[in-house]
Amino acid sequence: MQAFTQLDAVAAPLPRINVDTDQIVPALYLQKPRAADFGAFLFRDVRHDAQGARRADFPLNDPAYAQARILVAGRNFGCGSSREHAVWALADGGFRAVIAPSFGDIFFSNALKNGLLPVRLPEPRIEALLALLQREPGARLRIDLAAQRVYASDGGCDAFEIDPFARHCLLEGLDELDYTLGQSGRIEAFERERALSFSPIPSA
Repeated sequence: MQAFTQLDAVAAPLPRINVDTDQIVPALYLQKPRAADFGAFLFRDVRHDAQGARRADFPLNDPAYAQARILVAGRNFGCGSSREHAVWALADGGFRAVIAPSFGDIFFSNALKNGLLPVRLPEPRIEALLALLQREPGARLRIDLAAQRVYASDGGCDAFEIDPFARHCLLEGLDELDYTLGQSGRIEAFERERALSFSPIPSA
């Protein structure tokens, strides 16, 4: 997993609430293998009209956000079914972070496990960021995970909370398996000590 330390990037606004995982990646594409480019399916149905043409009113279709790596959205982002594919689609689509007032619980967990940083900020601040990004298409945000801060061009500096273990894994670029393998020495020492404690009692 790619380490996440600091990210200075174009941010795209998605001023919608309750964006569920079916909107992020439609169920039609859930049978695809992980090797597929899920970025091609990101917001597929809401991004296009019935004829398959891109909708001019959908923010991610604006060329100003073509290089966006940060998404700023309304509350309850990633609600709905517990499909990990939604995180894959965002990651494959180039996003490293999503900033919103709140997230679906399972989406939030899946994001952290896949190197996508979900940042919770108060709703009034999200509204201010959305207004900024719509007013200044192509504006950048900077996220400093070590300092747990989000910096914006309006002078804002917003602190956010994150689980210490998840923060450590993101900073080091470790998924849960990598972290476990990194503890192999301690695991082996524990197993040796445990084996000794259960050694058979010598017979008289």
